[in-house]
Parts: sequence; structure tokens; C-alpha cells
Amino acid sequence: MNARFGSLTWRGALILASVILVMTAGCASKKNQYPPVPVDQRDLTVQEGYFYEIAPGDQVNIFVLGFEELSGSVPVRPDGMLTTPLIEDVQASGKTPTQLARDLEKQFAVYVRSPVVTVIVNGFVGLPSQQVRVIGEAMKPAAVPFRKHMTLLDLMIEVGGLTEFAAGNKSVLVRYADGQQRQYSVRLDDLIRDGRIEENIGLLPGDILIIPESWF
Repeated sequence: MNARFGSLTWRGALILASVILVMTAGCASKKNQYPPVPVDQRDLTVQEGYFYEIAPGDQVNIFVLGFEELSGSVPVRPDGMLTTPLIEDVQASGKTPTQLARDLEKQFAVYVRSPVVTVIVNGFVGLPSQQVRVIGEAMKPAAVPFRKHMTLLDLMIEVGGLTEFAAGNKSVLVRYADGQQRQYSVRLDDLIRDGRIEENIGLLPGDILIIPESWF
């Protein structure tokens, strides 16, 4: 009787402990749950007004009409500056190609009459504020240069998808808007593994995607 009673007590304790663990996990999940991305920030219209800004590491082609000796391809240095013939240091990082072209025209005007400059960017790197980062249980966590019309699915293709340990539906998107940081839940399992395309959202420069590890 005592042995049997002890066995039943032990089994009951295990069951009780399992129930408590599940309930605790469920409560923790609810506490950590963030709201979904708002409807007005889900489609690609959220990206209107985006223009690429030159970053350190970019390769820039400078063409000065009628002056081949002033034209050429130069790198943007780690300090954000570049050097061209006749001009030693020009701030390039943080400017659009058009803005840089107008600045170069002002600099070249000291040496030539009415210069016309065109700037073409190759080998895009992207400023940190214009990258999208993926950390956690992605196959290849990375900082990816943002490009217009980029979606969550595009980003997951870039990083090779989810690992087998990923809790995709508990992923979090960190977004900076109007000077504030906001966190939203995204359902990567539903998107990638179940093909629920409604979970595919438009991204913004500076977004951070956090993919946690599954405990079960």
C-alpha cells in the first residue's frame, strides 16, 4: 500500500509540475507578447520618401562633363570622405548621389567654368541607419542594405531562412519611427512554413528583426 501510494504521489507530483510549467510558460509568453505591426505600416507605401544615402565603403563614379581627367571611380573612406583630382576631401557619407554631385560642382567651379557633375554609386554598403539587421535563429544573421520595396520575405531569403531551433512566430520587429523605438510581433513560421502571405510586411531602413530560440 505504502509503495503504491508513494508511486501514485510521485506520478501526481510529476503531472502537477508539468501543468505548472506549461501554465508558467503560457503566462510568460503572454507577458512578452508585442502587438502586431499596425495596418498602416504593413504595405510598401510605408517606404515612400526613401532615398539611398552614400555610406563609407561605397564605390562612387564621378563624371565631369568634358573633363575626363577629373572623372573617375573613387571609394568613400571609413571617415565618410572621398578624394578626387583637384579636391582633397569632400564629405560624401549621408548624402544622396544628387546632393554630392551639386557639392562637387561648387568645388570644381573654383578650377573650371560651369562644371556639370554626375555621381553614380556602385557596391552599395548602406549607412547603419539604412540597413536592416537580423539576429538570433536565422541561418545567416546579418546586416542587410535596405532597398526600396523590400519585404519581410525578401529579408528572410537574404539570411537563408530560419534554423530548425527558431521560434518563428515569436519573432520581434524593432522599429524606430518619429524618434521612438517600438516593438512588434511578427509570425515568421506562418509566413515561411505555412505560406501565409498576409504575414509578409514592408520593411523600413533601420528595422531590426529578432528571432528567438524555441524551448520545445
